[in-house]
Amino acid sequence: MSRSVLVTGGNRGIGLAIARSLAGAGDQVAVTYRSGEPPAELAGLGILAVKCDITDPEQVERAYKEIEEAHGPVQVLVANAGVTRDQLLLRMSEEDFTSVVDTNLTGTFRVVKRASRGMLRSRTGRIVLISSVVGLLGSAGQANYAASKAGLVGFARSIARELGSRGITCNVVAPGFVDTDMTRALSDEQRDAIMGQVPLGRYADAGEIASAVRFLASDEAAYITGAVIPVDGGLGMGH
Repeated sequence: MSRSVLVTGGNRGIGLAIARSLAGAGDQVAVTYRSGEPPAELAGLGILAVKCDITDPEQVERAYKEIEEAHGPVQVLVANAGVTRDQLLLRMSEEDFTSVVDTNLTGTFRVVKRASRGMLRSRTGRIVLISSVVGLLGSAGQANYAASKAGLVGFARSIARELGSRGITCNVVAPGFVDTDMTRALSDEQRDAIMGQVPLGRYADAGEIASAVRFLASDEAAYITGAVIPVDGGLGMGH
């Protein structure tokens, strides 16, 4: 059965790979994007692109109404939208910290809260939050990002306990280093240093993250909730 799916930040990178994967499985997929124009390929895939800054509650409400009119209440939510503002602690401004937390953590709260309305009514739903290995390991220069991504784990496990009796699961996928435009911009020296920490010795493909999300959103994962699934080549094992 085709489900109504929302992937926040689904216009590029990991989010776009997730949107493609779920659309390929037959779901009706919508994605949010914050700025610019969405990729032209989305329309060809039948994916609805909705402009929405998840730090703005009014934009979140408008986006959900547009999606509900087109596809019905959201049955699968993948909270992927996130930002970075890397800086060493003593140089990190209040705005650097709060803006990252407001998007990555508080923004996720907003979209999960709104999606849960319809899920509670239908007594079923799948929520998948995209965290990061950095939220488990920590990373110098990323105290804001790591804090926001670690916060998603506690948030997800609380939601899993709160909504589980209504047939709603909430899980976390924690990617490691993924081959995206952001990591391609790193120098060869930086890329080599990262690879030296990864037991599998390579970056992930965005499609490998999407496969984990697709599983958690499926009927096969109906008895998995509150889990953190690392897709990191072994980088964060033991955390």
